[in-house]
Amino acid sequence: LGVAGLAFAGGVFAGPMTAHAAPAVDAKPLAVAVQADKPGVDAGKLIPHGVQGAQSTITLNDEQVGNAKAIIAATKKAGMPERAAVISIGTSLQESKLENLGHLGDRNDHDSLGLFQQRPSSGWGTPEQITDPEYSTMAFLKGLKQVDGWQDMPLTEAAQTVQVSAYPDAYAQWEQQAADLVAQHWNS
Repeated sequence: LGVAGLAFAGGVFAGPMTAHAAPAVDAKPLAVAVQADKPGVDAGKLIPHGVQGAQSTITLNDEQVGNAKAIIAATKKAGMPERAAVISIGTSLQESKLENLGHLGDRNDHDSLGLFQQRPSSGWGTPEQITDPEYSTMAFLKGLKQVDGWQDMPLTEAAQTVQVSAYPDAYAQWEQQAADLVAQHWNS
């Protein structure tokens, strides 16, 4: 798996290089406390090695929570575990703040769109597909499944291997909020 992204049946998936992404964060492991207020969610499965670096959090509106729930539903549909949902939501928090972004004009990074800022020109799908939360999540998860050992990787390493971002360490800052969202909504 190289800088060019992941290649597999169905097209070439090279994730976006987001110019708007935040700079890298410190990668020191921290202790973690997942707010698992729903029965049946194993906090150890959400963040198996603790978070890395300083954590960011944002207040989510109803649309953003709905997008997090859509990511969780697609993860379940794909038959993947809670950890895949944490990685997916953390990635989307970095790429779009869980907003299903259309074309941003001059602020757009090439032709990046949707929750994961995927690019039609890189083989992620059509603009209509990429801006469909279920499709874009399934495309991300298809790429994640191709990453050997993703289940045991820090979120930022797994996300970067799929997305190929210009700021590979920036995903780490969203792991706690992503885990909290999965803990809150996995069984809802």
